[in-house]
Amino acid sequence: MISIENARSTTGTKCREKDISPISGMCPLCIEECNVVCEVGKSAFRGREVLYPSNEYFGHSTAASNKNYMIDWSHFQILAELLGAQGIEANPDVAFFENSDITTRVATHSKKPIDLKVPLVIAGLGSTDVAKRNWKGMAMGAAMSGIIETIGENVCGMDKESIYTNGKVSKSPDMMSRIADFRELWDGKHGDIAVQTNVEDQRGGVDEYAISSLEVNIIERKWGQGAKAIGGEVRLTTLERAHELKKRGYIVMPDPEDPMVQEAFKAGAVKTFERHSRVGFPAHESFVEDVEKLREKGAKYVFLKTGAYRPEVVAFTMKAASEAKIDMLTFDGAGGGTGMSPVPMMNEMSTPTVHLEAQVLMCAEIMRKKGKFVPDICFAGGFTNETQMFKSMAMSNLGDGPIVKAIAMARSPLTAVMKSQYFARLAETGKLPAQFASGYGDDPNKFFMLSSQIQKRYPDKKVGVDIPWGAVGLHTYFTDRIGEGLKQLMAGSRKFKLECLARDDIASLSEVAARITGIETFDQMAKRVIPGMLECW
Repeated sequence: MISIENARSTTGTKCREKDISPISGMCPLCIEECNVVCEVGKSAFRGREVLYPSNEYFGHSTAASNKNYMIDWSHFQILAELLGAQGIEANPDVAFFENSDITTRVATHSKKPIDLKVPLVIAGLGSTDVAKRNWKGMAMGAAMSGIIETIGENVCGMDKESIYTNGKVSKSPDMMSRIADFRELWDGKHGDIAVQTNVEDQRGGVDEYAISSLEVNIIERKWGQGAKAIGGEVRLTTLERAHELKKRGYIVMPDPEDPMVQEAFKAGAVKTFERHSRVGFPAHESFVEDVEKLREKGAKYVFLKTGAYRPEVVAFTMKAASEAKIDMLTFDGAGGGTGMSPVPMMNEMSTPTVHLEAQVLMCAEIMRKKGKFVPDICFAGGFTNETQMFKSMAMSNLGDGPIVKAIAMARSPLTAVMKSQYFARLAETGKLPAQFASGYGDDPNKFFMLSSQIQKRYPDKKVGVDIPWGAVGLHTYFTDRIGEGLKQLMAGSRKFKLECLARDDIASLSEVAARITGIETFDQMAKRVIPGMLECW
């Protein structure tokens, strides 16, 4: 069974029986006296609310698809090597995994490429409450780790203290503080802060404000994400807030100006409102002109983030990005995460990440043969660890190094920050899980293993106060887990620089995976290489 259509943890619904009907997802025997709330039952009470992740945890959670797409990164195996080494001297005293170079560069075709200490980008974290609540930890952790962090869409528009003059933003304390949080620990050499903009942001002059007033170097245009294809959404809990955002030009549902809706809200029947962003309709020529204008306004780098659309849109996107000479193009595959997206859309719409990367690589190969510009690629869509990163980057080597220069994550970094902050609060109140405390201690300075290193690195700031525990946890996750894990995988394949990763460093575990990506199975590879190795013996 791929999914249970009538019960999902994301919507807080269940079925009474365990032997679910595989077609409908309903219980085989549905009875009138059942007090279990399934999708159909909850929809009878709450209607459109059941399209979204449960209200109960909104602002304190993220959500993702729980559908098995029948192909993911576990369908590939990393190959171990014994003979020789690339990127380092083949010397036992030198070719140790700690000497693997996991640094990378994006915007490699620009005058000044952006160096990353770890091949990671934090994808756009915008106006959702969960992003705002955890921003400081995310920003400081990203800066310490030497990567790019992206401020997502709608931040200025959702900022209660923003000042708009003639429809254009002239001040946004939230945007200012988000940038300042990153720059507080930024070394100015590795990574940077990017500002992502959508239709409403462009109309509201966010580009000009970020570039001219806040001296932001990177502007990222957004065409969509893998979790949804209908624009950004957040939930609003007050009638006043719904009125305010409708006046700022957003689509708010149900209509807060409708007297019947106002009465329903006051009576408690309508509990929340939804703020929706408009979708863009990019055209090739206008997009190229838009990118040129951004550079004329002072943007040093222009990125593009797009979703997991159908194959012809992938080709259109690659062509438009090539013509505009985009500095970095991020594709976001289905299966990743969100602060708020329709659950049926997360599960049942858009192209899964492995399929999407195969399509992007097909485009890139054709473009290279034609001598066209191929932008640096970043991939997103459910990535959480170094094995997935290795496989994606290795798969993307079309002859002169991987075109996937970095991997974008959002949901897993948020988890690292949220978990860190929560356990630090539990420690303050003496409520840590007993097993955890007995194994790692009851003091954050003890159970965060990099705490003392970070304190030594920033002697003028107090860890846990000036540098939040969320930042400590994120930095530990990015550098000491993912970074070290990636070094070990690279050493095991005897590829000590990311630029050396190649398609023959991984093998498909099924014919389906091989057919989709062109990566050989073990038996295909063996039939090709073994005879040649032994025929001259």
